[in-house]
Amino acid sequence: MNTSRHRRWRRKIGPVSRWLPAFARLSTVFLLIALALFVALRVAAPYLISTGFVRSGIEDALSKWTGYHAEIKGSPVLEFWPTPRITLNQITIRQPRESGDKLLGSIESLSADFSLIDALRGRTSFHEFHLVRPNLALTRDEKGLIDWNYAGLLARAISGVRSENGAEVLDPDLDAEIGAVTVEDGMLVVTDTKTAKTYHFDSVTADIAWPRLSGAISAVVIARINGEDLKVDFASRQPLLAFAGRNAETRTSLTSNLLTAHFQGIASIANLSALSGNITASIPDVPALLIWSGKSIPGIATLKSASLESDIMSSGNGLRFNNLSLSLNEASATGVMDLFTQPGKRPKIGGTLAFDQMNLKPFLDAFALRLAAGEAEEISAGISGPLRVLDIDVRLSARRAQMGLFELSDVGASVIVAGGEAKFDIGDSQFEGGEMTAHLEATQRDFDGGGKLQLSIRNADFAALAERLQLKGPLPLATGSLDLDLQSPKAIWTTGLADVTGKLHFWTGEGTIPGIDAAALRTQAAEKPFFPLSAAAGGAFAFNQLNLQADFANGSAEIHDAHIAGPTQTLTLSGIITYHSNGLALSGSLDATDPAKAAELPLLPFFIGGSWPNPVISPVPLFGNTPHAQ
Repeated sequence: MNTSRHRRWRRKIGPVSRWLPAFARLSTVFLLIALALFVALRVAAPYLISTGFVRSGIEDALSKWTGYHAEIKGSPVLEFWPTPRITLNQITIRQPRESGDKLLGSIESLSADFSLIDALRGRTSFHEFHLVRPNLALTRDEKGLIDWNYAGLLARAISGVRSENGAEVLDPDLDAEIGAVTVEDGMLVVTDTKTAKTYHFDSVTADIAWPRLSGAISAVVIARINGEDLKVDFASRQPLLAFAGRNAETRTSLTSNLLTAHFQGIASIANLSALSGNITASIPDVPALLIWSGKSIPGIATLKSASLESDIMSSGNGLRFNNLSLSLNEASATGVMDLFTQPGKRPKIGGTLAFDQMNLKPFLDAFALRLAAGEAEEISAGISGPLRVLDIDVRLSARRAQMGLFELSDVGASVIVAGGEAKFDIGDSQFEGGEMTAHLEATQRDFDGGGKLQLSIRNADFAALAERLQLKGPLPLATGSLDLDLQSPKAIWTTGLADVTGKLHFWTGEGTIPGIDAAALRTQAAEKPFFPLSAAAGGAFAFNQLNLQADFANGSAEIHDAHIAGPTQTLTLSGIITYHSNGLALSGSLDATDPAKAAELPLLPFFIGGSWPNPVISPVPLFGNTPHAQ
């Protein structure tokens, strides 16, 4: 059996062994002939092809592509090994004089591979372009498009491209081969006619792969703008549609030390009417990015970093960010945001964001947008500030939130900017075991018309709050409530304590005031004409109820008959507290809570002066009594 199998294999292999040497010999002959022709063409090419012919061909190619007139001043250099290549120097590209003589740009050196066979047949075709130090000037028109108003092949292809069933279609007579384009140390100046701004891109390096006009493109461009290097990766299967400002499938990435962003989907360079895709962006240093971009928002320094990832799509007259993941500093949120734009109206940002944990300070800083120092002249000249160019209506929620030293939980808040007014509301939150609501409002020209603050706290643990804030001196420690209403006629960022006016109402249930011993206070008052509060600080004043009202104006607070009622004695205070010096000028009294015990605990009036937290107490004699009388 084995012998039979071997015989069959020998019968199959036998014919192959007979024709394989013949095939190898034939292949070797063809390879040698091809190699001989290749070497012969390279050797004979300098004698068969003139430099002037190739130079004229590339001049015609540049003119054909751009629609401008290409002029070469330097002497061309031809190379034939390893591939035929021409290098041209001192190239300028401009309109013909009869059309205006507009300069498109100049190129210090241009190299390109060309087809040796085509050159021998009297034709020229080029590929693999390498540009050294090109200097180009482009114009962005009112529609947001690069001005292609010249008669070059590229312009005609952009104008003639069309979309059919989502694919880019170009007539064959407009199509052409391009190949690879490399740019080294270039400069690009783009003038935007709509905004009257000019953008300068220096040290431009690019690698562009675009086999044919009708094919896909991929490009990597590195440029320096305002001293910062930016890298752009761009790829599209529909590049002509993209350059024409039509909707095109694109993939774009921007990388720099200040910003990293990526978009993939359908987009247009002219408008956002059919935008659809996914976007990610990361800003590691927000203040640095603002400085680089020439923007200034004082007070935004607490917002160090920001990032987002979202599905994005056009929606009516705006954009919708679905499945949004947003990070600000260490806080992360998810939600939905909308950007609305309508002709003749200010853009508006709206939506909801849900945080697990957040810091409200950056939001308040961003909310309190204000113009930088030195821009007062622009305000007086009628130039709009941030609150005049953008409306905001954003809802926020957070399981935990921090605002300075304060900690909140289960927070529901909103930011609204509209009609020259800005409002920040905390509609609901848990605060120190109680509840808190707050309302901050500012009006007119970026808050320089003044603002107001309303704060309400109910059933909060003020003892824990005093410990958290590390407040010094005899303060009421109790569970209580507070209403605060403050306002200022000045811009919020220039408002000092002396500019604030308003009212405060504070009331509590049972509690204590450490550092006030009622018995020691009476003893000291009986023995001394004045004494420091610390001399009567051996105990604590227990109370059943506290009620305090105050008015704020001119840098001071006026206390109106604060009543602190204890089980046996009641402490009453009224007078002035100045902010800048912690100075006190209060009149007070200590008397029996139960009038039936007035003989046992007679009325003790006194005056409190000096500064907090250790003022001086001076007993006030009753009419007909000495200061030491009981």
